[in-house]
Amino acid sequence: MEHLRRVDFAELETIREAVELPLLDASSGATTCTVSCIKRPPGEGSPAGTHIHLFDQIFYILSGRLNLEIAGCEYIAEMGTLVVIPARVPHRNWNAGTEPTIRLTFNAPLPASDEPFSRPG
Repeated sequence: MEHLRRVDFAELETIREAVELPLLDASSGATTCTVSCIKRPPGEGSPAGTHIHLFDQIFYILSGRLNLEIAGCEYIAEMGTLVVIPARVPHRNWNAGTEPTIRLTFNAPLPASDEPFSRPG
């Protein structure tokens, strides 16, 4: 198992489109959660629209801002914000700003590989 995993933010800055970099998942040794770094350009958001997960989802906003709808309420998460979305709570997110949003996303417990990642919410 690779115990130290580096995120190349300089390379991430050069990518203009949406990108998800898996940092920890079942294929790299995870047994209890996943961690990824996600970049969303302005105008982009949840591909599934409003949806739910069977696991908790936590976002930490590294840069930019993220618009969210969680359980019918709208929020704006600025840089430095921790967003907590419990399992089975309907939500969606999008970038309504003018700069890309970069966030760390944690999913716990580890999403089951034989289940859909998200379901309509």
